[in-house]
Amino acid sequence: MKLVFLLEEPSMKYLLDEILPRILPDGVSFQTIPHNGKRALEKSIPRKLRGWNEPEVRFIILHDQDEKDCRELKKSLLSLCKGTEQAVLIRIACQEMEAWYFGDMEALALAYHNPKLRKIPAQKKYRVPDGIPSPKEELYRLIPEHQQIAGAKRIAPYMVVERNTSESFRQFVAGVRRFAETIT
Repeated sequence: MKLVFLLEEPSMKYLLDEILPRILPDGVSFQTIPHNGKRALEKSIPRKLRGWNEPEVRFIILHDQDEKDCRELKKSLLSLCKGTEQAVLIRIACQEMEAWYFGDMEALALAYHNPKLRKIPAQKKYRVPDGIPSPKEELYRLIPEHQQIAGAKRIAPYMVVERNTSESFRQFVAGVRRFAETIT
């Protein structure tokens, strides 16, 4: 049994490669396939779904919301999957995957050796990680040395799935777990 993750960007791959073993049940393997942005991902979806010739595989598409309407975005992504026989789960990171980092400030504090970051959730604008208008920019503002791919590699080992307060992260985890249970 295998889950194939079609991802918008390489940093998502590094994050998921670290946390998926903590989420998936035994006997479910995974493969993460990053793309260079949303257009590359969207162009790739129909081709990958039609061309994948491996039994017992299911697909999960992870896309940043980027201020779009979640329902419309999901509907658009589902339309790219039409005409295939593949089982697909679509998950949207609100607003951007970096909001997931704000959902676990302890992981950020540990990854960047900066205990002051633990106090950030007390500030009103950070209490709801998925409500931060531009989490990526906010992350760079708070942690100037942060880089997208290196940061994902650095933060992921410290993330604790159960501690994360980002609702889109929680929905991602719950959806992946349910989807994986249907194939085990």
